[in-house]
Amino acid sequence: MSEALLVLADGSVFPGQSVGAQGTAAGEVVFNTSMTGYQEMLTDPSYAGQLLTLTYPLIGNYGTDERVEESARIQPAGLIVREAAVVPSHIRSHHTLREYLAERGVVAIEGVDTRAVTRRIRQHGVMPGTITTTETAEEALARLRNLADYDGVNWVETVTTDRVFDWAIPLGEGRYRVALLDGGVKRNIMRSLESRRCSVRVFPAETPAEDLLRMHPDGIVLSPGPGDPRLLDGMVGEVGKLIGKAPVLGICLGHQVAARALGAGTFKLPFGHRGGNHPVQDSVTGHVTITAQNHGYAVDPDHLDPAAYVSHINLNDQTVEGIALKTEPLMTIQYHSEACPGPLDNAYIFDRFVEMIATVRGGVSA
Repeated sequence: MSEALLVLADGSVFPGQSVGAQGTAAGEVVFNTSMTGYQEMLTDPSYAGQLLTLTYPLIGNYGTDERVEESARIQPAGLIVREAAVVPSHIRSHHTLREYLAERGVVAIEGVDTRAVTRRIRQHGVMPGTITTTETAEEALARLRNLADYDGVNWVETVTTDRVFDWAIPLGEGRYRVALLDGGVKRNIMRSLESRRCSVRVFPAETPAEDLLRMHPDGIVLSPGPGDPRLLDGMVGEVGKLIGKAPVLGICLGHQVAARALGAGTFKLPFGHRGGNHPVQDSVTGHVTITAQNHGYAVDPDHLDPAAYVSHINLNDQTVEGIALKTEPLMTIQYHSEACPGPLDNAYIFDRFVEMIATVRGGVSA
């Protein structure tokens, strides 16, 4: 096992051991507090361009299973853990976490005081960092200072599909036709729609509204994804043209894009919301659910269209967790209703979306 270093942009150095591929990896250092679901997190496109720190001290204890992956590849630039399990124990496990990372060319480090890393991020905000197995701390820091700023990169371009495709059930065989704009979609969103008899056609993030509407969708889903929504002016403009054409559900980045299309702004959170225990309150019913979240930006409701209102609030910091329209069938959420990983409290959001579609169609099945 070779030595490795985690170096942060503020000069902090954390020594450890390599548990993945050899080389270097760099990105914005973030942390997730979930106790399980490491493989789902590793394949979540919303982590593109980031180094993922997992706060739970033992990662990999149930191995890996391709059936739980949320996309076709590992998405974070690298992984930071306290301890990577050597011997996993699960009937569906195919590989150890170490084998999984190495085979996919992902640079990762264990033996790091992840509590110290997390506290530094909470105190000073997210910052660039790098994992290296080939450099001194000084060399790594010099390289790090020449890297592009995370907030200046359109990460959606790196994860969106490059072609239109149908998920599982071809159009016409499902009950409702759903168009999904892919900003970095997780597979369980499409599974959740499929289980509710929706046929899903997936489109690249920058698809013109007229091209998407050509399929005559019964509903439109705006997916989660990585990066700063302020860089997505083209996507925001096209989403604005979709509102009112069919019921819309926006999730995470999709929520931010829809909010921008309705006049709201967005801003960066100091260290984001990433974990499976974030309490969110429905501002209409008062009902509170525990949500899975993974985002570094939030919606500023100032200048929001008067026809829209804040539908959900984060009880930890009072940030906006959802918006809805009084005049059109649109609902958005900042959290991950499909979970994977996370609690399943909010799967009902997909039921609400399908109910909106049924109402607009007069309850007539396809």
